[in-house]
Amino acid sequence: MVSTHHERASIELLTVYQVSKILGSSLDIFKTFREALNVMVSMMGWRRAIVSLQTEDGTLQGMCAVGLSREESARLVFGVGEGIVGRVFASGLPMVVPDINAEPLFLNRSGAADQSPNDSIAYIACPIKADRRTLGVLTMDRLVTDRSGVFDEDLRLLSMVATLMGQNLLLHRSVSAEQGRLYEESRRLSKALKPVYKLDTAIGGSPRMQEVFAEVHQAAPTKTTVLLRGESGTGKEVVARAVHNLSPRKDEPFVRVNCAALTESLLESELFGHEKGAFTGAVNTRKGRFEMAHGGTLFLDEIGDISAGFQAKLLRVLQEREFERVGGTASIRVDVRMVLATNRNLEKMVAAGEFRADLYYRINVVSIFLPPLRERREDIPLMVEHFLARFNRENSRKVKVTPRAMKVLSSCYWPGNVRELENCVERTATMAHNEDLTDLSFPCHDNRCLTQVLHHVDREDAVKPGRPIGIPITEIPLRPAVPPARPSVSEGDEDHRPPSTITTSSSSSDDKPDGERERLIWAMEKCGWVQAKAARLLNITPRQMGYALQKYDIEVRKF
Repeated sequence: MVSTHHERASIELLTVYQVSKILGSSLDIFKTFREALNVMVSMMGWRRAIVSLQTEDGTLQGMCAVGLSREESARLVFGVGEGIVGRVFASGLPMVVPDINAEPLFLNRSGAADQSPNDSIAYIACPIKADRRTLGVLTMDRLVTDRSGVFDEDLRLLSMVATLMGQNLLLHRSVSAEQGRLYEESRRLSKALKPVYKLDTAIGGSPRMQEVFAEVHQAAPTKTTVLLRGESGTGKEVVARAVHNLSPRKDEPFVRVNCAALTESLLESELFGHEKGAFTGAVNTRKGRFEMAHGGTLFLDEIGDISAGFQAKLLRVLQEREFERVGGTASIRVDVRMVLATNRNLEKMVAAGEFRADLYYRINVVSIFLPPLRERREDIPLMVEHFLARFNRENSRKVKVTPRAMKVLSSCYWPGNVRELENCVERTATMAHNEDLTDLSFPCHDNRCLTQVLHHVDREDAVKPGRPIGIPITEIPLRPAVPPARPSVSEGDEDHRPPSTITTSSSSSDDKPDGERERLIWAMEKCGWVQAKAARLLNITPRQMGYALQKYDIEVRKF
């Protein structure tokens, strides 16, 4: 124990110095607070010291303690206003208990009164404050000696240490809050600033095309077979070229074949080659496209249009990577990266027995779906500017599109997708009499919708990005889907039977299209998208009209 006032003052000064040095050494308050309590208990001869902090649920719990076991520390839970610790926290004022055995507010949850039942134990509690708030309570207990006036000195030392702890605790929470804010900001920025993928041969900044570009960058460096899915004109050949250019085979041949343009016999000779004399006209031995693409990439377009007989031959080549020329017997092995494309729904074809399931599973390794132009309208202005820049460069012109015309182009349906847009821009630029292309400069690429598009632009003077104006049709998705169930009908109930063939009445115009879907859209456009009028024009009942629209997934829009 401390014997003289001078010695005690020296020890208190040294204790405060050691505690301040410990608290300033780290922001780990669980470590520094415990070390500080150890210093105080050791240098001042106290029995125990405890730091209790308020938790999120409002209670006070022991954060760290010296002189207590784990079981005793676990019992240090107080409500605000409960016991000495709770009252000191609620009032913000310190409290000195000369003898805990004589104090009814002392709850003895840590068992302090049980260790020395025959001795007087003094207990001092001091609030831990910072920024005019009470954050916790610092407590200590010790044996009472003959020097009764030491309580004031103990309280003074405890108050100084509590002040240092409060400042350290406030700094810790500020730093933790700032770290949390920076972490959330970093997460937000990393989410917002996702890597922007680009392809040298394709244009697209929309989220849908960014997904496509990311898949291309992911699949291109491998040897995996890639199947490109999408409507005609969406740029499947452009993406296939990008897959080749981003692969290790970029310096090797890129060979493409349109499977729909050749008969089965010609396609076999084109892909596998033929020997001299294999058939009439085969005057020389000729290498096939597989041999020509050795070491590189072979792109087979319209793979869904090949015959059933050729599907079996192609399956063997894809499995074994070897084949024989037409009229030959020697097996030829090739190292070819396969990229295939189709605008057909292969899943429905497999279900209908029109496409071999084993070939489907062989080519459907990595499928990349290219969205139609109507589902990525934000890319239309970029494409128009690209097409016009190329046209101006090749023809020494300075043609440009007015903002109103760009709105119209961005709002049309574009059933032919990118190919149709490119042709429309080039045709309009070629036939334009001046350099500014207005909305009236464009020949109607789609007579069914341009009038309504112009009316909508005139009415709102703006077109919301991504909102389809014109023909709001959703094509059959390429991914397999369960068709909606249709109610069964009796043989004589015409109103409930979806018409298999839509025929127009004699009063219809001569410019009606040929296909059923196109006639439905044509009639709806003629009648301002009123089903009853369109049904009369097609000489069917309104209920049949409704079933026909549902059958072809035609969404009725209101203008």
